[in-house]
Amino acid sequence: MRNYLCRYEYKEERVKRLTALLGVLILVLALGLSAALAADKGTKEEAVAMVNKAVAFLKANGRDQALAEFNNPKGQFVDRDLYVIVGDMQGKCLAHGAMPELAGKDMMEVRDIDGNFITKDRLKLLEKSNTAWQTYKYPNPATKKIETKSMYLERVGDIYIGVGVYQ
Repeated sequence: MRNYLCRYEYKEERVKRLTALLGVLILVLALGLSAALAADKGTKEEAVAMVNKAVAFLKANGRDQALAEFNNPKGQFVDRDLYVIVGDMQGKCLAHGAMPELAGKDMMEVRDIDGNFITKDRLKLLEKSNTAWQTYKYPNPATKKIETKSMYLERVGDIYIGVGVYQ
């Protein structure tokens, strides 16, 4: 009987160790997956850097060449879920890196899912300051879901350039 109990305790101890090992393995995989998913999303710092890069590109290359590049979904101003948008101070979209078909459209009446006027609110912010952060809800082109988005905006003369991050 004693021999049987020793084998039973040994098996029980092995099951506990394997269960603990499996738990640690699952935790490591979950942390790795969440880190990989986070790497697929742009950060606020990257959004600001992309706006700065776009402003420099605009100044160096002129408006027409810059707008063409900003409207290119495969161009240098699209990175994961980060992309440049450009609008004028009358509410017209001039460039949209994820949806270039919006270029030329009047965006003044566009609202987010909560009923907030995206462009009207943006222009009010940019009337007070040449840079601003705006938060609203918008479809993420990568996930096709409506997500909260914070966009960094910089006014350059009669236009603005923005890049947003999805949260």
